[in-house]
Amino acid sequence: MSYIYHPDQARYSVRKGVFPAPNPDSKLAARLAACKAEGRTAVIGYLPVGFPTVDESIEAAIEMGLNGADIIELGLPYSDPVMDGPVIQRATAQAIAKGFRTDDLMRAVREITQATNAVVVVMTYWNPVLRRGIDRFAQELAAAGGAGLITPDLVPDEASDWFEASEKYGLDRIFLAAPSSSPERLKIISQASSGFVYAVSVMGVTGARSSVSTAAEQLVADLREAGAPAACVGLGVSRREHVEEIGAYADGVIVGTALVKALAEGGPDAVGALTRELAGREVKAA
Repeated sequence: MSYIYHPDQARYSVRKGVFPAPNPDSKLAARLAACKAEGRTAVIGYLPVGFPTVDESIEAAIEMGLNGADIIELGLPYSDPVMDGPVIQRATAQAIAKGFRTDDLMRAVREITQATNAVVVVMTYWNPVLRRGIDRFAQELAAAGGAGLITPDLVPDEASDWFEASEKYGLDRIFLAAPSSSPERLKIISQASSGFVYAVSVMGVTGARSSVSTAAEQLVADLREAGAPAACVGLGVSRREHVEEIGAYADGVIVGTALVKALAEGGPDAVGALTRELAGREVKAA
């Protein structure tokens, strides 16, 4: 499928400085506001669809939703996951090897949305969306109950068609920001995003915890100054104290690798147990 990008012909574009209005029906904005009203940060859990099987990945995500995850981030397995670490890369490679298809993603969104009250978003690299067709992908995601997309390799400058499709189907656009982003860039990312901005930082080597935390906190402050709708942070979170630390300044805390490890080692039940810990819920007695 060929795809030609014509920014000058687009309704919305960074070049023109024209962006869609904030999503009035944003499920993400509503959930983040509800968490804030309760005096806590949102817990966002990530799992790739299809690992170790499609059915088990759906079951595990439902366990997340039933045990304290406010937002569930479903990964669409892709052959060149440039943002993902080795644990997630192995999981997505296994899903692809077992025959994962985009239809499985839509099924997962639908079943998880029906079984839990968690808000479901999809994390995907842009090529699978192009292959499906931007309008078709957006339409199917919205029909399945999805709230939006996290797009790690799509920058706002190249997202004019996504701006239109997301507005058409009421989906949120979650772009990424990094500590290296300039103030001007953070403003563009904030204007282009709806729901929240994904604040990217790196854990670093053991012993560098405090300096990394400082970088993430500054990034969130800079995003707020730039007008971001909300800022959610992922920092290799694996324990409740990490959630509390990051939650002191961020709107949401994103957990990925730890949950994928739990699924690999203990199945869906282990994912539910870890989610309860991360959410600060009491663990049920055996």
